[in-house]
This record gives sequence, C-alpha cells and structure tokens, in this order.
Amino acid sequence: MPEKPENQAHSFFAEQRDERSEHKPTLTIQPRKGWLEFDLAELWHARDLFYFLVRRDIILRYKQTVLGAGWAILQPLATMMLFTIIFGFLGGLPADGLPYPLFFYSGLVLWTFFANAGTMAANSLIVSPDLITKIYFPRLLLPAAPVVASLLDLGIASSLLVLLMAYYGVYPSANIWALPIFVGLATLAATGVGILLCALNVKYRDFRYIIAFFFQFWMFASPVLYSTSLFPEKWRLFFALNPMVGAIDGFRWALFGTSTDPWPLVAVGTSCSVAIFLLGTIYFQRTEEFFADLI
Repeated sequence: MPEKPENQAHSFFAEQRDERSEHKPTLTIQPRKGWLEFDLAELWHARDLFYFLVRRDIILRYKQTVLGAGWAILQPLATMMLFTIIFGFLGGLPADGLPYPLFFYSGLVLWTFFANAGTMAANSLIVSPDLITKIYFPRLLLPAAPVVASLLDLGIASSLLVLLMAYYGVYPSANIWALPIFVGLATLAATGVGILLCALNVKYRDFRYIIAFFFQFWMFASPVLYSTSLFPEKWRLFFALNPMVGAIDGFRWALFGTSTDPWPLVAVGTSCSVAIFLLGTIYFQRTEEFFADLI
C-alpha cells in the first residue's frame, strides 16, 4: 500500500532532524578559564575585521578635516616650537650635543605616537557600544586597532624629523638598523597601557577625565624635554622602569648615535612593557563578560 501523506511528512522531518543532529556547531562561545588565555585561532580568523577597524580609525581621524594628515605634523611641530623656546633657549637644558629643536622633536615624535595611541585605545570600547552589544568578536581587537592606526601618524610626523636633520646637517648613524626595535617597544607599551585603561574606562567612567592628565604627567617623567644623562648613573635603571625611557633614548641612539648606551634601559623597559601588557590583558579578560552590560 502507498505510504500516507502524513507518514511521508513525518518521515521527511525525521530525516531533517537526523541531518541537523549530525552537524556540530563550528563555534562555541563560553567563558574563559584561567588567568590568561589567548585564542590565537580566533584572533587569526578575525584578521579581516581587524583590518577594517584599523581602516575605520584612519578614515575617521582625517575625515572632514581641513588639514587632513597635516595634523599629524602640526601637533608635534607647535609643541616643539613652544618647548624649544622655554626649555632650550631659556632653560639651557643639555641635548646630547644635538641642536635642541632636533633633540626635542626626535623624542616628541615617538612620545606623541605613544600618547595618542594609548589615549585612543583607552577610549576604544566606550565609543563603540553598538559593536560591543550586538555582535561577538574578540574584544581585544578594539584597543589594538587604534595603536596600529597611529603608526601612520608616526610615519607622517617623522617626515618633519627628516627635514630637521637635513636642515641641521645631521646624518643618520650606523645604528639606524635598530630603529624598528624601539618603535616596537613604544608600540608594545602603548598597547598594554591602552588595554588596561580601556577596561578600567568601561567600569569606572572617571578614567575618561584622568587619561589626559595621566599622559601629560607621563611625558614629564620621560626623557622628551631632557636627556637621561641628567640622572646619576646609579638611578638610570630605576628611571627605566618607565618603558618610554628606553624607547626614546634608543630612538635617538639609532638616529644620531648619541653616547648613552640604551640597551640596559631597553631591557628594563621591555620587561615592564611585557608586564603591563600581561596585567592589562588579564584584567581585560576577567572583566570582558560585563562590557555589554556596563556600556
């Protein structure tokens, strides 16, 4: 006897259920276990999203601006002119044998990258509430994207540094091969600080007002305006607990061959940068599950 239609329908849906039961989920979202857990495969699969986040930050930074990328030069240039008059000509601070404007700008260009990258990373979560509350993706991409985008500003601002070197007749030293190492140290420090501050910024909105003062104070605690040689040698490693000390001194050493040996300072600064990065990532991951509710 032919099978009844209702039996055929029952057989059809039973087959569909069997087929669905054979397909296991390709992605399981669950809380992380332990203090620190990097899902490198997850980050790698989200590389296209990271690219678009970086691209978005670059476009939004220069969109509908009169000077466009010129702001990346104007900001450190104006600061250099002001502080050169106050601390260079009037204060007479030592400049490791370099013209003070060149000495100051070489430290300022790396510091400006660090401060801008850290500030934008710190605010990256609270300015993207729609992304946090509507879709799932590795949240670490949000504070990391502004840091990578700020490397473009560093490259643009460095063009003025090249012009200043040509104007003063200062040629790059043989140590220039090490320049990417010190840029990398500043990038690691900015990423670690940005990750920590952005997690704190979500939970405690007071940090939004503290961040600007925080980086301002940090600048005066870094050898941007002055040389590390002002400090007694026995205190320099303690001074290098600030990761930007090794990064800035190394940056000048790579460009100009200054007499200060940066490698002990870089070793201490790198250790502190790694510690800040791990601390920031641990705190970020432990508070990540509350981001959608708090924002």
